[in-house]
Amino acid sequence: MPEPANDTFMASEEPDKLRLGGMALRNGLLVHGPTHWAASVRRRDGSIATASGRKPRLQGVEKLAGVRGVVRLAEAMIVIPLVKRALPEAKLPFQDAKVLGAMLGATAGSRLLRGRLKSGAGSEVLIGAVSLLPSFVALRGGELAEYHGVEHKAIAAYENDDADAADAAKEHDRCGSHLMAPLLASNLAGGALLRRALDKPGPAAQFALGVASLGVAVEVFVWSEKHSGSVVTRILRKPGHELQRLLGTREPSEHQLEVGRAALAEILRVEATPVQPD
Repeated sequence: MPEPANDTFMASEEPDKLRLGGMALRNGLLVHGPTHWAASVRRRDGSIATASGRKPRLQGVEKLAGVRGVVRLAEAMIVIPLVKRALPEAKLPFQDAKVLGAMLGATAGSRLLRGRLKSGAGSEVLIGAVSLLPSFVALRGGELAEYHGVEHKAIAAYENDDADAADAAKEHDRCGSHLMAPLLASNLAGGALLRRALDKPGPAAQFALGVASLGVAVEVFVWSEKHSGSVVTRILRKPGHELQRLLGTREPSEHQLEVGRAALAEILRVEATPVQPD
């Protein structure tokens, strides 16, 4: 996934709990609620800055399987410039010269591999691995992995009746890393079908395949949430858990957890405020 920290798509199924998602920033945390977003960051002077706002929402897609997940992810991406405008101090995951260089390198490398390698499962796996390079670079530098841990801990504390975030696990069952296995599988299956239909799939066909694969992966993700105790779900989540454990998250400091608590408190405040008509 281009943005490994854009995760925790669903929260507890309890009716009194909000559905929360999140995205780690390089110096803070962005939290998504049903109708609002909230973000807190640590300023250079040590103080915490917090902002929130309404989320853009496209209505009428909730029952469109394969479409709703892609639309919701797109809405989450649209929030990012809103956060940056409200909090200029916010440092985005890709707001780093090394990460931008890795993104350009991964794009060029993927195109080169597609042109040089024969179509097949092996080449698709290799291209998929190359596409993860920017995520690896982003997570290995700065505090992003720690704030990814803050995201999981803060949301888990809320889901567990306001337990202390410091005591929660840094890995989360609803992390977006769990999209990895179904996304790879759907890409491989879709690629095989595409090669049967077209001798040389062009950029438009490859893009359509990517969108369709993402839609399928999100549907599998949602199914796994509804069947969290099944053997299939445990198998599907294993790669994501290992990715979180080994790379995606690190234990945050109390200094960083304080920022996460501020973001969580703000999203709960704005979600509890009656929405005024536009």
